[in-house]
Amino acid sequence: MLKIAIMQPYFFPYIGYFQLMNAVDTFVIYDNIQYTKKGWINRNRILANGKDEYLSVPLKKDPYYLCVKDRFLADTWSSDRKHALNKIAGCYRKAPHFRAVYAVVEQCLIYEEHNLFGFILNSLNIVKDYLNITTPFAVSSTINIDHDLKGEYKVIEICKALGATNYLNPIGGVKLYKREEFEEAGIQLNFIKVGNVQYSQFNNEFVPFLSIIDVMMFNDKENIRDFFTLNFTME
Repeated sequence: MLKIAIMQPYFFPYIGYFQLMNAVDTFVIYDNIQYTKKGWINRNRILANGKDEYLSVPLKKDPYYLCVKDRFLADTWSSDRKHALNKIAGCYRKAPHFRAVYAVVEQCLIYEEHNLFGFILNSLNIVKDYLNITTPFAVSSTINIDHDLKGEYKVIEICKALGATNYLNPIGGVKLYKREEFEEAGIQLNFIKVGNVQYSQFNNEFVPFLSIIDVMMFNDKENIRDFFTLNFTME
C-alpha cells in the first residue's frame, strides 16, 4: 500500500501541511501549477503582539498566468529578508524555543535561490528535517504524465505514475474530488481533517492556524510529533 498526497508549495505553511506530509509515503509538490495571488505560496502569518500578521516574500512582477516554477523573488529580497528576520526575532525573542528555531528560519531565508519554487522547496526540506519527517518529496513536473490534464484527472494520473494505492487530501477537497472516479482507477481516496491544535502563546488568547514557525517557537519536537497523531482524523 503506497499513500501519497499532492500539495502546492507553501511558505512556512501551517501544521496541517506537515501532518499530511507525515501521513503519506510520498509527498508530491506542484511546481507546474499557476501561481495564485493572495494565497499561501509566498506568504503566511505569524504572531505579533498577540495578533496575526503577514510575513511575505516579494516577487518580481510577471504575468499572472505563469506557473510557480516560472516565478522569481524580487530583486529587493536580499534586503527584504533582513527585515523579515528582524520581524521574526522581534515577535518571538522570548519564545521558549527561539534560539533553535530562529536558526532554522534563518537558514531558510538566507538561501541564495531566486526561483520561487526552488526557494520554497528548500525551506520545506529544512523544516521537514527539523521535525524528523522522513517522507520523500516528488516534484510534479518531473512525473511522466500528461501535464495538460486538470483537477482530479491529473491527480489520478500522478497516483498511477507513482504506483499509489491511496490518495490523501485535506478535507477542503471533499467537493472537488469524487471517490468513485478514484475507485475506478484502483485508488482509495481519503480526506484528512486537522484537529484542534492548541498551545500556549505567551499566555495570550490562542491564535490558530499560524505558520509552522509559530508552532516550532512554542513547542519542542516531541510535542509537535504528538500533534501529528493526536489531532489527525481520516475519513
